[in-house]
Amino acid sequence: MNRYSSTNPVMREGAFRAVSGSSAYGSMTASGTFNRTGILLALVFLAAIFSWSFPYADFAAIGSKLAIFSVVGLILAVVTMLRMDWAPYTAPVYAVAEGLVLGSLSRLFNVSYPGIIVQAVALTFSIFAVMLVLYRFRIVRVTDRFRMFVVAATLGILVVYLVSALMRLFGSSGLGFVHQPTTFGLLFSLFVVFIAALNLMMNFDFVEQVSRYGAPKYMEWYAAFGLVVTLIWLYVEVLNFLAKLRQSR
Repeated sequence: MNRYSSTNPVMREGAFRAVSGSSAYGSMTASGTFNRTGILLALVFLAAIFSWSFPYADFAAIGSKLAIFSVVGLILAVVTMLRMDWAPYTAPVYAVAEGLVLGSLSRLFNVSYPGIIVQAVALTFSIFAVMLVLYRFRIVRVTDRFRMFVVAATLGILVVYLVSALMRLFGSSGLGFVHQPTTFGLLFSLFVVFIAALNLMMNFDFVEQVSRYGAPKYMEWYAAFGLVVTLIWLYVEVLNFLAKLRQSR
């Protein structure tokens, strides 16, 4: 397997190779990437707070806004992947759009499960911190075998979600364990959280390795965008797991 491959579609070797080489504005660094990640996460957080506190007329209105923000976020993500040099501008706007999505989604979850958001946020950042420590001190090494396992597992999860979504689209209830709080459903959600966490380690390794290419400075924003995409996925999966756990009681 290619050493710099990643299951995160916005963090792929070809993207960085295409822009490798120094520029007049300096070169990409790992520390610069993590600084940009902090900025994007701050934007996500502020937008989420605004979306949470927005005076919706009813919860149907929250759902409609959630759909709109999701589409905007998807468009911005695609644009960023196609035009990496736009990342210093599109990545912050994407962070705001996704923050609005997460704020609305979190409010919906909190209505049914009071207090779940604090737990989900704390658990998500705890996982992030643990993964960073494990990677930074080489307690767990990102080897070729590690990459093969994470790539295969992530693609498998994607297939499961797509099959379930198609089944629901055609009138079926979908794959029950994806949404229901059964024992297998809980184990499945826990497994997805685990794989999302391992993707963070893949991303850390990817940023460290590819920064050695001397990519232009704007690629720090692009790489930070990729990390935020993974963190958002992790948060949503943690939220889903905690909701199932509440339902199973």
